[in-house]
Amino acid sequence: METLMKGKCLCGSIEVVADTQTKVGLCHCSMCRRWSGGPMFAVHCGPNVEFKGNEPATYQSSDWAERGFCRQCGTHLFYHLLPSNEYILPAGLFQDEQFELDSQIFIDEKPSFYELKNQTKNMTGQEVFELFASKE
Repeated sequence: METLMKGKCLCGSIEVVADTQTKVGLCHCSMCRRWSGGPMFAVHCGPNVEFKGNEPATYQSSDWAERGFCRQCGTHLFYHLLPSNEYILPAGLFQDEQFELDSQIFIDEKPSFYELKNQTKNMTGQEVFELFASKE
């Protein structure tokens, strides 16, 4: 089920409007952990994401994806899969929404210093890449 949600960066100079799912997935890959300081609490939003206000800055973090952030306050705004034009946004942008933790990816890269009690679907990095390859 998708819901129209609105969120904003820390300084408020960028507002995000997206049709999002109410399920959250965690990404434990090394890039997401370096980018966010921990696992990325990810909300899949598809291609229909609107950014109002200032233009987000982008950084192409791989051949297939770019990451966006606010130039003013540095808030992480999105992970954008270029081949499918899918946006994945941090759940923290949407402060007043109720989410359900549903899945974890790159579970094989999760550091040992934390453990979550939630029962979720878990995938290794290899399983994630195989899933994306099967969709092409």
